[in-house]
Amino acid sequence: MESLILSFNSVMPIFLLMLTGYILKAVNIADKKGFDTVNRLVFKAFLPTLLFYNIYKTESADVVNPGLMIFTVAGTLIVFAVGYASVFILTKDNAKRGVMLQGFFRSNYAILGLPLVEYICEGKTSGLSSLMVAVIVPLFNVLAVISLERFRDGKLNIPKMLKGVLTNTLIIGCLLGLVFYLAGIKLPDVVEKAVSDVAKIASPLAIIVLGASFTFSSLRGCVKELCTVVAARLVIVPAIAIFFAVLLGFTGEALACVLIAFGAPVAVSSFSMAQQMGGDEALAAQVVVVSSALCLLTLFGWIFLLNSMGLF
Repeated sequence: MESLILSFNSVMPIFLLMLTGYILKAVNIADKKGFDTVNRLVFKAFLPTLLFYNIYKTESADVVNPGLMIFTVAGTLIVFAVGYASVFILTKDNAKRGVMLQGFFRSNYAILGLPLVEYICEGKTSGLSSLMVAVIVPLFNVLAVISLERFRDGKLNIPKMLKGVLTNTLIIGCLLGLVFYLAGIKLPDVVEKAVSDVAKIASPLAIIVLGASFTFSSLRGCVKELCTVVAARLVIVPAIAIFFAVLLGFTGEALACVLIAFGAPVAVSSFSMAQQMGGDEALAAQVVVVSSALCLLTLFGWIFLLNSMGLF
């Protein structure tokens, strides 16, 4: 029951915010053009601020786990490589290929990671899950830019891809956060408060815009791709990652970090990025919505299984 409550309390707010966006568009409070403008603002300003602040506020007291970090980075790169090879077989549409590839490896760790790990560990966390943000989020964003740039024009353009990575606002936010974190730079209290307030806007607004983009009619054209990505994201990838993590002796907070990194739904920001970088935004929206809906069941299953095995 506790595991069910954990999953429900973590995921339900996302659904309510999505529903808010869907209703706002349905009653014509704002049209598609208005929501596209807001989405651009979220992508260019609010989400980078959130990523900066998450990394900037990371706790650093003796919580470094090199084994976990190497495992997570290596695992993500392997998923990216296998996914990259797979999308050429799964679809001929380049706009869909970039979105599918992004969906395979990019979990919603930045938003769900910290509260879920803390709840799984019953509040007895060392700060490891926070520190993992500084490792996982920049990696996810760099690979996401590569995924979408690679398939934007249907051909590999290395200079354009590098430019896309270096000028991506989400990556810039991560890098600035890392600089401030590693250098121990502290913002003045009044500035930090303002940054914190802007960061708080990012996730709710991104999810509301996502809800406004959802249309049932768009499901018809991407059922195969949608099912493939969601199955990989919520079942196949976490099953493999958890198997090897347990084999390597990860338990408790470290194993919870692995579960969320590889088993959480597709990141909300993946929709914003796909929309801004020429990916199939309809597929990107459905992948986030459906994976967020089904993760209520899959995360409950994973948490219940691992808890019953005494690994949490």
